[in-house]
Amino acid sequence: MRRPLVVGNWKMNGRRHTAQSLLAAVAAEATTFSGVDVVVCPPHCYLGLASERLGDCRGIACGAQDVSAYTDGAYTGEVSADMARDMGCEFAIIGHSERRTLFGETDGVVAQKFARALAADMTPVLCVGETAEERDAGRTREVVLRQIDAVFAACGTRAFDRAVVAYEPVWAIGTGRAASPDEAQAVHRDIRDAVARHNPEAAAGLRILYGGSVKAQNARELFARADIDGGLIGGASLIADDFVGICRAAGFGSA
Repeated sequence: MRRPLVVGNWKMNGRRHTAQSLLAAVAAEATTFSGVDVVVCPPHCYLGLASERLGDCRGIACGAQDVSAYTDGAYTGEVSADMARDMGCEFAIIGHSERRTLFGETDGVVAQKFARALAADMTPVLCVGETAEERDAGRTREVVLRQIDAVFAACGTRAFDRAVVAYEPVWAIGTGRAASPDEAQAVHRDIRDAVARHNPEAAAGLRILYGGSVKAQNARELFARADIDGGLIGGASLIADDFVGICRAAGFGSA
């Protein structure tokens, strides 16, 4: 059985005092989480704070929101995968829709970042998903599989041996809209099938998360679907009670 995973993406939010309060609130509930792994991804400037505060919390890891496609060098403003790992990050979000749409990251750049995270001994959380226009045109499957195949092309058939995929329909992020559990399950199944065509063993163990206006109120129904193994949580990860509720929902019924 795949162990559920919940990843909290703070995005560009918070200040030192609010980060400390949020980390303390989540850490205080760590012992109440059962059958679920939890990752907290603060802004890069708070990675040291998060790693230090969560270091003793069993089942809660620290992750980076992004890593550079480059290794060390003259790349002002970039943060390499090795740097993030050095700060205690075990996971790295790769190819979030905001990186793709707002900052122009191509499938090729995303694949490079995925490879950098793997090389730095981190677990990449590869984000895939379609825009509203692509969804309305019936291109969801085409877009998602293209994004998956780009990573296979760059990293080979073993790319997903140690990775996570997050399906985040762009039209649902921060809008309050969410794919129905059945709609999300269908895409998650397509993702698992696509990985299985390259590596059946990796596909069977691959954790595929749903990201798109997940809340404590709808989390349990989403996570009950066969191929939905947890969530990539945005806004709700900034509210301790909501995030804790989602983590508990993910662990419900798990070993």
